Amino acid sequence: MTYLEVWRGNITTLEIDAVVNAANNSLLGGGGVDGAIHRAAGPELLKETRTLGGCANGEAKITGGYNLPAKFVIHTVGPVWSGGKKGEAMYLESCYSNSLKLAVENNVKTIAFPSISTGIYGYPKEAAAEIAVKTVNDFINKNDSIEKIIFCCFSKEDSDIYIKLLSPNEN
Repeated sequence: MTYLEVWRGNITTLEIDAVVNAANNSLLGGGGVDGAIHRAAGPELLKETRTLGGCANGEAKITGGYNLPAKFVIHTVGPVWSGGKKGEAMYLESCYSNSLKLAVENNVKTIAFPSISTGIYGYPKEAAAEIAVKTVNDFINKNDSIEKIIFCCFSKEDSDIYIKLLSPNEN
């Protein structure tokens, strides 16, 4: 059985197997979660990501965690919000499912996701959280090898959205 958790704080401080990085296509660092992960992991992360040849939207690639408490970083590139008419939901769903597949392939038992695409990429927070929770639930209904999945939220607004979505008494 997989345990789902909402945690509010800095994803770079979690002592788990893997953190997911809301990366850009270059995988070479940026702002928001991406910049925080690169800064905390140290220069070795940048050195490794330079060897990966970037990453397409919705895809995922894995690296070491280096100076992070997490063993691995799973980099995924979410969609930029363009009003919902350019396949954004499909790409966002792929970010979660491809990250989880990569986690299973690498024997990851604990993983944390940020709110992918909701920062500078502008994806509406509630819609993004609904996709995240649905995709994760669909995945764990077919594969229970991951023991804990954390939705790591930086803001109270984000954590409140996830708590509401995961509450069994809410509709």
